[in-house]
Amino acid sequence: MKSAVVRAKEQAGLALSDVPRARENWVVVKVRAAPMCTEYKAFAAGRGGTFMGHEAAGEVVEVAQPGRVSLGDRVVVMPQNSCGNCELCLAGEYIHCQDSYDFAALHGSHNGLATMAQYLLKQDWMLLPIPDGMSYDHAGMACCGLGPTFGAFQSLRLYRDDTALITGLGPVGLGGIINARYRGARVIGVESNAYRARLALELGAETVINPLDKDALRQILDRTRDGRGVDIAIDCSGVVAAHRLCIDATRRKGAVAFVGECGEDTPLRISPDMIRKGLRLIGSWHYNMGDTPRMLNMIGEIGDQLDKLITHRFAIDDIQSAWETQLSGQCGKVILQPWEGEHV
Repeated sequence: MKSAVVRAKEQAGLALSDVPRARENWVVVKVRAAPMCTEYKAFAAGRGGTFMGHEAAGEVVEVAQPGRVSLGDRVVVMPQNSCGNCELCLAGEYIHCQDSYDFAALHGSHNGLATMAQYLLKQDWMLLPIPDGMSYDHAGMACCGLGPTFGAFQSLRLYRDDTALITGLGPVGLGGIINARYRGARVIGVESNAYRARLALELGAETVINPLDKDALRQILDRTRDGRGVDIAIDCSGVVAAHRLCIDATRRKGAVAFVGECGEDTPLRISPDMIRKGLRLIGSWHYNMGDTPRMLNMIGEIGDQLDKLITHRFAIDDIQSAWETQLSGQCGKVILQPWEGEHV
């Protein structure tokens, strides 16, 4: 089978390996759509190796024992390889599992770990059934396209007619616009990339503010009730300045979620930010698996929005162009199609 790999700085390629085999509750999935996420950063830096990707949708083609899926089932593949037995997993918060499997130690190699490949290996309980009539591309948005902000809005309790601020309108932030508009909220976006700002407006953002403007905070506040601030803010950029903008632009007793990964320290002022303002601050990585029916129901109702969010599709043989497109920033969500052009 073919898998996408990073050869060197901004150099991609393909690796060939055996198709993984099912064992116990680990099943083989033929990958039909692999939504592309942060791996382009490894491509830009020339690191990351041969086992790329963490999102996929496909078809079950081999099982070792009766279980939660059967041959031919169409499924969404959830990220991680969580244990399934700890308190967090049993509560649906598998993404935070601290006892995740060492895939290579368990299976003897990394073969089957990657999602940017023609086949993968996954535990059956981490596969979500795709409803009839839903495409693989749309179903794949149940991972990082819509998942992180869906989980954040569930936790923050975004309501109809609330005003939501979303900073960083890459694919995750653009998915946040879809989530917020589906819930009936107003959306103010913050983004400096002109391509993505235009796409945000097409997806339903009321306005998009350039964070490089010196009066960006004032522009946000002027668009809120009595200038008091937004009800909910979500940062998808992972930029410290955006963290502060979310905190400063949110009204008293509002809530802020941090979705974008960040390796720096964000200044937090306990008295003015937390005590006097009464803000609720959370981190949000994904959504609870108990909310899967709500997620899939939403996807079934917003197909036209997802067709706008997904701006590019590439065959796996074109992985170089796929990563270059992501790196350019002139795209929404990009889908890798491992079997495009192949005899299936």
